[in-house]
Amino acid sequence: MDTFAHRLDAGWKWWDAAIEEAQEGRWIRDAVERQVIVDISAATNPLHGGRAAPFTEDSWHVRLGRIENWAGVLRLAARAGGWVLQPVVGRNPPPHSGMAELLSGIYAIAEQGEIWMGRLLKGELPPENQIAKAEAFFTGPGSIEDLELFFYD
Repeated sequence: MDTFAHRLDAGWKWWDAAIEEAQEGRWIRDAVERQVIVDISAATNPLHGGRAAPFTEDSWHVRLGRIENWAGVLRLAARAGGWVLQPVVGRNPPPHSGMAELLSGIYAIAEQGEIWMGRLLKGELPPENQIAKAEAFFTGPGSIEDLELFFYD
C-alpha cells in the first residue's frame, strides 16, 4: 500500500543511498548535476522567512503549495538532465545510486503534495501531522533545503 508514511520512509531511504554514494566518493556529480541542484534550490525557495516547520500560521494552500511546487521542479530537473523518476515505495535503491535516485526519493514526498492539494481543492482537509512531516522533510536543518551541504565535490 502506498501511504504517506511509506512514501516518507522510502524517500529518505533513496535520498540516503544517493548521498552516501556521493559522500563515499562513488558518485561524483558532473557539472550538469551540480547546476541542477543549484537550480532546484533557487526554484523551491520556501519563503518561510527563517521560521521552522510546521508552518501552521500559513493557509493550507500556501503550505501545500510549498510541497507540491517541488514536484514540478523535480520533473523539470529530471527532464533537463535526462534522468527518469522512479517509484520508490516498496523498492530498494539500486547499488550505485546517483542523481536519478536522489530526485526520485525527493519526488515521492513532493508528489504527495500534489495529491493533498487536489483533495484540498475538493474540500478535504489534509492530515496536519503528515503535512508537518513533509514540511520538515523539505525545510530546516538537515532537510532537503540543505541539499547542497551534503555534497563534498
